[in-house]
Amino acid sequence: MPAFPIADDAPREIAPLDPRRTAYTRFVLLVAGLGGLLYGVDVGIIGGALPYLQATRQLSAGQLSTIVAAVLLGSVISTLFAGVLADLIGRKPLMIVSGIAFSISIPIIALSQSYSALFYGRLLQGISGGFIGVVVPLYLAECLPASTRGRGTAIFQWLLTFGIFSAAVIGLYFSYRVTHVTATANAHALFQFKDHAWRSIFWVSLPPGALFVMGALFVGESPRWLFRKGKTSQAETALLRSRMPEQAALELAEMAARDASASSSTTAQPSGSILRRKYIIPFVLACVILACNQATGINSIIGYNTNILLQSGLSDLAAHWGYVVFTAVNFCMTMVGVELIDRKGRKFLFTLGCSGLFASLVLVGFLFRTSESNSVDVTAQVQAMVSPDQTLKLPFDPTSAAHLLGSGASTVDNTRASLAVIYSYGDYTGATSIHRSDDAGSAPITVTRADALPGSRVESFFQNPFANLDTAKTAPLHIVGAKISAVPTSQHGWLLAIGLYLFMSFYAIGPGVCVWLALSELMPTRIRSNGMSIALVINQIVSTALAGVFLPVVSKHGYSFIFFLFAGCSLVYLLTVAFFLPETKGRTLEEIEQLFDKAPAS
Repeated sequence: MPAFPIADDAPREIAPLDPRRTAYTRFVLLVAGLGGLLYGVDVGIIGGALPYLQATRQLSAGQLSTIVAAVLLGSVISTLFAGVLADLIGRKPLMIVSGIAFSISIPIIALSQSYSALFYGRLLQGISGGFIGVVVPLYLAECLPASTRGRGTAIFQWLLTFGIFSAAVIGLYFSYRVTHVTATANAHALFQFKDHAWRSIFWVSLPPGALFVMGALFVGESPRWLFRKGKTSQAETALLRSRMPEQAALELAEMAARDASASSSTTAQPSGSILRRKYIIPFVLACVILACNQATGINSIIGYNTNILLQSGLSDLAAHWGYVVFTAVNFCMTMVGVELIDRKGRKFLFTLGCSGLFASLVLVGFLFRTSESNSVDVTAQVQAMVSPDQTLKLPFDPTSAAHLLGSGASTVDNTRASLAVIYSYGDYTGATSIHRSDDAGSAPITVTRADALPGSRVESFFQNPFANLDTAKTAPLHIVGAKISAVPTSQHGWLLAIGLYLFMSFYAIGPGVCVWLALSELMPTRIRSNGMSIALVINQIVSTALAGVFLPVVSKHGYSFIFFLFAGCSLVYLLTVAFFLPETKGRTLEEIEQLFDKAPAS
């Protein structure tokens, strides 16, 4: 889960705030907190809805992964333009736009009847999240007095994790209701209720979006944005809403001095090439750290957490409880990290966190390896079920599982089995999501040419640039692989859940809190805005790519493979911060720049 930079240019305060101004500052923090809540809901809401979406919509594993990744893709798009828009139209209008975009995305998703509507609704939700993630911390840094700026950023980050936690609680509530319907209704009624459940989960997230829009309408514009636009009197009025007159005058004078200094520097010769060590090395280090931060799988593990716990052996209700605990751990450990970051330092928490990430991911990988090692290959049996029109429709329940397993000496219990199918039409390969035989009311495993092939040559290029789309339109359906595995016991599931809780604890206390603060300190002033923008885009691209391939890779290679892959990336992360990241605690930005400007010893 991403964190956000804290301002480093806090002005001096020379007078305390009166109650009226304190009340306004708290209102600003409340609105900003709602922004963090929305960002957290963006990331976490799919976790509780995904099992029911998977059970009721005939979507391939690739499509489900795309639905999850669409939010991240939307964030990439909006992040590219958020800074420009914030400078063009102002911080407050962009906050309002982001809240409206979030509010509009909810009915598009909840009322959707097609994959396209789901995708575009989630994409819009991601665009709103990207805007919020940039403009709200920026607004806080420019509006809050120095005495409350650190707390304001912490509240935004803390409520971001609370948004993920809230989404998990919503999913748990509907899991209880699904459990009740399972015991009292037939399969058709259960199917209908699961369809209602995932739509309702999204509907419940609408009120915070509406409250954020209403709150943003009543906060003032950023005084620094107003000053840069030449609206000095309005900037002073904005400052006076949260500061005493003496403090407002001091900050206004500092803005004028900084503006005069910037204006004079534009006529001077730039000091040295942009290719100097002190620019290139911290920029490359920032990009590597951000890429590794997402390559730990954090967003994918949050988004697919309920599915992971279901496959680990937990029931639907227990998996939702497990996800709630997972998000609560994130919520609590984030505050621990916030308390420690200025005491222990960035590098210490980074090293501690990355070490724990590697160990916990290896543990989870080995636990999945033990449950996936006794799978039964049923590729030939599934191939025989392909219909003459080259489609597959396979209801996976205890009866069909027993039929596929046959009368051989299989150790897999047909009443607690899981199946994933890997298939191809010509050059295009896909994989279904994992289905459990004990999941009553789930949709059949369905493979059709329309779902498997890209809709255009442009999509074909991005999916497989070397594939022949015309040939695939008439190619037969080939079952590349199909394996039935035993669903582990609930004890195994809770042991694996503990491994995920350790993962979340180490992430929250280390990279989750440190990454953006450390990187904002690393970047030299001359390249900070552009450098951080490029690094953030790399961060989002890696996250989007991982979310997009998660389910297809799991279907083909198993959960153990993907967790060992994340563990390898965490090891690279650990080595990077241990050997290349300097400690920035207690150093000025100029001192940090000098660390990278020193020539290597010859």
